[in-house]
Amino acid sequence: MSDFPRTLVLMRHGKSGYPPGIGDHARPLAPRGQRQAALAGQWMADDGLRVDAVLCSPATRTRETLTATGIDASTRYVDEIYGGTAFEILEALRIWAPAEASTVLVVGHEPGMPDTALTLAPDGDIERFPTSTYAVVDTGVPWAEIGLEPEPTARLRAVRIPRD
Repeated sequence: MSDFPRTLVLMRHGKSGYPPGIGDHARPLAPRGQRQAALAGQWMADDGLRVDAVLCSPATRTRETLTATGIDASTRYVDEIYGGTAFEILEALRIWAPAEASTVLVVGHEPGMPDTALTLAPDGDIERFPTSTYAVVDTGVPWAEIGLEPEPTARLRAVRIPRD
């Protein structure tokens, strides 16, 4: 068995639009965000990432990002991911990620997504994390224990920035 039997994919939502009179939580994706989120989903599939479960911010732009990826997995919308810190996102994973899931996708926001990746794998290299970017983190601990270990037990496998 691999030392890293679980994979966490941390994805920032696609580029959002700014329609007048629409608050932050309800902002939709811009057409560019739709295209780049779809490209991210294609890249995940091409890279062999088979998502078993999704935790997603309830914001409109994160929901639309998930839809655009084409990923069809059991999904839970978690309030703490919207504006969540790395600590809050890891807590959501411990509570909501199914124990049997080998790959979990979290769709959220910046700075939560890159901060979570670097919290788990502090030796990782993340220079920037624009919209639709996703980080792939491999871990050797159960979801119920992720982020609780005294020493890092994860590695940052990749950071992908989908651009067409």
